[in-house]
Amino acid sequence: MTTSSESTGLLDEATSKTHITQIPSPPGLPVIGNLLDISGDTPVYDFARLSKQYGEIYRLRIAGREPIFVNSVALTDELCDESRFSKKVGGALDEIRNGVHDGLFTAYTGEDNWGIAHRVLMPAFGPFAITHMFDEMKDIVSQMVLKWARDGPQAEIAVTDDFTRLTLDSIALCAMDTRFNSFYHEKLHPFVDAMVGFLSESGHRARRPKAQKALMQMLNTGSHYHFEQDIKYMQSVAMECVEKRRKQPSDKKDLLNAMLNGVDPRTGKKMNDQSICDNMITFLIAGHETTSGMLSFLFYYLLKSPKAYQAAQEEVDRVVGKSPITIDHMAKLPYLTACLRETLRLSPTAPGFGITPKDGKGDVNVKSGNKEYTIPAGGIAVVSLPQVHRDPLVYGNDAEEFRPERMLEEEFKKLPANAWKPFGNGMRACIGRPFAWQEALLATATLLQNFNFTFVQNYDLKIKQTLTIKPTADFKMHATLRPGIDPVHLEHTMFGGVTPVHNAQPAIGVHPDNGEVKAKGRPMTILYGSNTGTCQALAQGLASDAASHGYSAEVLALDAAAERVPRNQPVVVITASFEGEPPDNAARFIEWMRHQSGSPFKGVKYSVFGCGHSDWSKTFHAIPTEVDRAFASLGAERLVDMGSADAAKNQINGEFEAWEPGLWSAIGDEYGEEHAVQAEEFEIEVKTEARSVGLRQNVKQAKVIKNERISREDAEDERHLELELPEGMEYRTGDYLAILPLNPYPTVARVLKHYSLPRDTLISVKSGRFPGIPTGSTISLHDLLSGYVELSQPCTRKTVEALAKHVSSSSSTSDDAASLHDLATTSYESQIMTPRISLLDLLERYPNSLKTFPLATFLQSLPAMRIRSYSISSSSLASPRTISLTISVLTAPSVWNTSTRFLGVASNYIASLEAGDTAQVATRPSHQAFHPPTDVENTPVLMLCAGTGIAPFFGFCAERAHLLKSGRTLAKGVLYFGVRREVDVLYAEKLREWQDIGAIEVRYVFSREAQKTKGCKYVQERMWEEREELVEMFDAGAKVFVCGSSKLGEGVKEVVERVYAETAEKRGKIKTKEEVREWFEGIRNERYAVDVFT
Repeated sequence: MTTSSESTGLLDEATSKTHITQIPSPPGLPVIGNLLDISGDTPVYDFARLSKQYGEIYRLRIAGREPIFVNSVALTDELCDESRFSKKVGGALDEIRNGVHDGLFTAYTGEDNWGIAHRVLMPAFGPFAITHMFDEMKDIVSQMVLKWARDGPQAEIAVTDDFTRLTLDSIALCAMDTRFNSFYHEKLHPFVDAMVGFLSESGHRARRPKAQKALMQMLNTGSHYHFEQDIKYMQSVAMECVEKRRKQPSDKKDLLNAMLNGVDPRTGKKMNDQSICDNMITFLIAGHETTSGMLSFLFYYLLKSPKAYQAAQEEVDRVVGKSPITIDHMAKLPYLTACLRETLRLSPTAPGFGITPKDGKGDVNVKSGNKEYTIPAGGIAVVSLPQVHRDPLVYGNDAEEFRPERMLEEEFKKLPANAWKPFGNGMRACIGRPFAWQEALLATATLLQNFNFTFVQNYDLKIKQTLTIKPTADFKMHATLRPGIDPVHLEHTMFGGVTPVHNAQPAIGVHPDNGEVKAKGRPMTILYGSNTGTCQALAQGLASDAASHGYSAEVLALDAAAERVPRNQPVVVITASFEGEPPDNAARFIEWMRHQSGSPFKGVKYSVFGCGHSDWSKTFHAIPTEVDRAFASLGAERLVDMGSADAAKNQINGEFEAWEPGLWSAIGDEYGEEHAVQAEEFEIEVKTEARSVGLRQNVKQAKVIKNERISREDAEDERHLELELPEGMEYRTGDYLAILPLNPYPTVARVLKHYSLPRDTLISVKSGRFPGIPTGSTISLHDLLSGYVELSQPCTRKTVEALAKHVSSSSSTSDDAASLHDLATTSYESQIMTPRISLLDLLERYPNSLKTFPLATFLQSLPAMRIRSYSISSSSLASPRTISLTISVLTAPSVWNTSTRFLGVASNYIASLEAGDTAQVATRPSHQAFHPPTDVENTPVLMLCAGTGIAPFFGFCAERAHLLKSGRTLAKGVLYFGVRREVDVLYAEKLREWQDIGAIEVRYVFSREAQKTKGCKYVQERMWEEREELVEMFDAGAKVFVCGSSKLGEGVKEVVERVYAETAEKRGKIKTKEEVREWFEGIRNERYAVDVFT
């Protein structure tokens, strides 16, 4: 982060050369202006996009208004000068006046009722008064805690709903001594529905032309009618509270009594009944809507940031321990306070406020660096907080990351003035800030003291917007009581009782199907860490095998085992490692494990299997190895040596199967042989008279817009695909698109041909389990083969052995049995794994001997269909609703059968899509470092790729071109692009266009025509040739991005290290090899980001 002293010196020099600059604006349409540039549901996304496009300030023209949006700290600092500017109530806030008139939040500057209410209520929100609300806040928090405890660890908590219940009940009880009892009802209080409808419609009304609003009012349309009814209901709730208090007077020092009895010290007036009702509604809206959003965002960020989660929970344990939380603890939680500040930096629940020049000031100019802009008299400038809070000149290039350390007290004090404004500005800032802060600290500390949390399923942040913002309703989490906490005694201990002592650690999980561990078999736990589904599939496969060894296996994500690793049963950990980092659903566990000492795992008996990719040699199996060693050092007993698989060899299933027998042997030695539990046999009934469809996966439907070949007809088929994203699905430039493919029909037809079945065959699953298909259901065999199983994966050794056994027990020839036995043993690596021979290939290789191989066994031997991820090749800034991919279609001759071809599943599926088709997709975030820099004017960009590795950089370049056309100034950008020949360049015309306008410099490298590219055949060779220029770019703060094969990744890395060593030597600082490697590790995933594929 840039320090204030550094930034001041630059500003002092720059501001001496200021000049009036025209405020940029996106082109609009006649009459409606920029109305189509703003989404009806989530304009906050559009404001973010426009800020990236136009920079620190831009103007929109909507419904006859011309609001200005400000996105930098420098301009915000100017606008917060109350000697020149005052609050502007406009847009949606102006529409909210229909319901709350001149309440504290919506009053126009100078309105009498605001002044009276503000002066009357200030003491009621003072520190002394807020402190006295602590016990009532705690009462409501305890209701939520007890509900979550009693619902159990498998309950799916609707996060935003329950935090809304918490904050609504808290403000109602503390402000007006009213209990809504939201935790005792399944549905939220009707006030919430009325409020949400009112706020949402206010936002829509703000974007409608005045004539349209007048017509809707005259016709009393549905939306206008509901708007009026919502206002009427909220006013009735407020008046009911007033009348109840007058009938039943109380000496309680709450907000309602303050409003009923308080006298304005300046005017001697009291608040009238309408003002009381307006401000009660204001408190109920602002007092719970923003705080519930803050808590929801906080728990999202904590679950996504295991280090912060661990640090926050450790602080609560250190400060509070197991004692009841008291008001004295609130001032002793600096890290939790920093987490709340950082949450409101990234996701300010009230995402902006309006400013206008004060009456009599006329037009007012504001400065930023050497630029000066004019804010017209009567106009509105909106401080767009999500963008201001991400200003890279203040918060650095990691401004998008959740890093609470930057908000600890000392760092927080160093921030420039007005760099953090989630509660508004000056006299019109949020009067309820102390209330919200105490409530949020209390709730968060209580929850971390008593629970561990995990996502129900992986969730990437999506915004729901009314006047405020919060995560969408599909953000759900599990809450598991921490060890030693009993739900029966929880209420007693929260309020001062003695914490009961539990010698036995509670079980870490229950079966989600019936809520208790099944009685069949001895218990064991299988924990997985998985981003792509591979380790999860291995865990589920191992659980299926467990029954034959006498065990009933519980399969859970690793995060579920934080603080409660089970004892007295086998524990198997199957996890991957991603560039040395844990999978998303294991990160919390790993962080917790790293903070353990002594022998907390004594009594745990475990085994570890790791997955990784050897191209990342430095971090290969880093996480599995760390888990294996940590368990042992913390007192656990290893059952069998760690097993491992290398994804680069494409034989993970085979390597796991080779390790599995040793695991079961070790478990048998430790616990004794168990009688096999009779597992339900997978049994199917074949029907041929009809068909149906059934699919699954956490994906949504996207419509195909375009699918075109972009390579020469005589070259490999390389394609450009464009899709229209479904509503609510967002992405960042540099992210991935996950696609759930279908197997190519020729491959499916081969199975049907082998079993002599027609295409419309149906199967009924009569017993046993099959991924995604419930027992008792019926599905088309064609659909099952197309979408539920992998038909082209290499056959596992275990399955080849099963084929050999089947042939041996039949009347087939002994030669076939011997051949299959050889393939399962001596020749497996060379004849099955290396040429990637599938189970289907083997059925066709031995058609007579395997003709009777059961279809049910064939199906159950296949891996479940998995999603494939591709780099997105579009810019979220230039194409927010349209996404594109650049892919190479994989097709090759079959190794064994010359009449068939090996068809890549996903690439051939994508190639088959036509405009108008739909595909099942989901966006997935790439590594945080693999995105264009936020400070585009000062951060040079160096991109290096080969072939279809151009994909993400085509999006990067499109974004740079879009920014340039919008009037932005860009730091230098260079693209090194390697292909075979000049005619093989993908997107040549577009790259030429972008180069001509100065968005990018393209340096080609032709491996078959090196004479055209300075004699260089590979990207890394031309890098070395032009290294002096690259050093200049790096010295200027450049970020380096690499995308392509592992060979390219290693080659570029080697050149970067060589250039660094040579440059250091020229500058008189000779570096050893170890120092060079240490330097490279220091910039990796910071200024050097890689996306390498096999």
